[in-house]
Formats: sequence, structure tokens, C-alpha cells
Amino acid sequence: MAIPPYCQCVLRWLTKSVLILALTTSIGLHWAFLQSIAWVAMLAGNLQTTVFSIAVVRTFDGKHPCPLCKAIAQSKKADKKCEFPALIKKLEFLSHAEGQLPVVPSHFWLITSGDTFAPSRPNVPPAPPPRVGFI
Repeated sequence: MAIPPYCQCVLRWLTKSVLILALTTSIGLHWAFLQSIAWVAMLAGNLQTTVFSIAVVRTFDGKHPCPLCKAIAQSKKADKKCEFPALIKKLEFLSHAEGQLPVVPSHFWLITSGDTFAPSRPNVPPAPPPRVGFI
């Protein structure tokens, strides 16, 4: 059963959207997006009570965070806690005294390949094709 063309278009759009969403989430761009929404909401709320210049200062000074800004900051801190330090503590490396070092052989045989094609090739590359119409 063949997939109709409109379904192929929707599936292509859906897969691209999921990929973009996964990439932006993996680099933390979702926090910037949510913070921008919080700042716009704070600016709109501050503009209802004060003039523009004071509203901008109150929005971006960091002394008057809204509940959404506090939640974003708390979630960012929780995201930064990773399990890598615990993993690094578990890794153990052997010291040179404990481990065995590779032994260098006292002799070896040079094995030649039976390739007869390589020596028969010419050493000079072929001339480039002529250019027609270019000056």
C-alpha cells in the first residue's frame, strides 16, 4: 500500500519538527525561549503600573524575578547537575608499574604485496580537458 503524497509531506514535516525540537532541547535553547516569554510577561505587567524606562529596568535587573523566572532558574540548576562526576570516580586507571607494557619484537619480516597493477600506472597525470568558451 502506497502512502499518499499529502501524508508524505506531513510525515516529512513532522520528522523535521521532531529533529529540530530534539536539537534545540539538547543545547538548552528551550530555557532561552521560556526566559524570553517570562521577560515579555514581566515587561507587560510592569508597563501597567509604571512608565516604560522603569518597567524595562525592573524587568531586567534581576532583583524582581517573577514566579516563572524563579522556576526557570531552579530547573536550569537541576539540569546542570549531571552524573559525570560519579562516573569519573568509578573509573580506575592502571599505573605503569601494575600493567604490562607491550613488548617490541626482536625481528620481523617485511611482507611485500603481490600487487602488479600499481607499478604499471604512469606517473604523469593526464592533461586537463580543453576549456571551451572561457577566457
